[in-house]
Amino acid sequence: MRNTTVLCGANAYEKKYYINPDFSNLPQTVKDELQIFCVLFTEEVGGILSVEFDEDGSLILMTEAMEDDVYYDEIGAGLKIKELQNEKRELFESLELFYKVFHQKAE
Repeated sequence: MRNTTVLCGANAYEKKYYINPDFSNLPQTVKDELQIFCVLFTEEVGGILSVEFDEDGSLILMTEAMEDDVYYDEIGAGLKIKELQNEKRELFESLELFYKVFHQKAE
């Protein structure tokens, strides 16, 4: 089991979005962008999306679905993650730097 720190996530089943309060010092525009892409992701492919930092401070996008969810599009989820990684590369790199400077050293 890898040790990760959750930045944010969205859940299509509960129609909820979560951002870790430890990251409240992120600029509001960044928090808004995270919320928008997380919610749109779960609306499009279903399931649960979490945006996490691994032990090295790299950003990872994790998606999962309930076992009985016949509407969850696993292939679409994988493709959407790759699309987000390309489209949001600059944002993700900035978040990784932010995490390494402000959070990893504090741990």
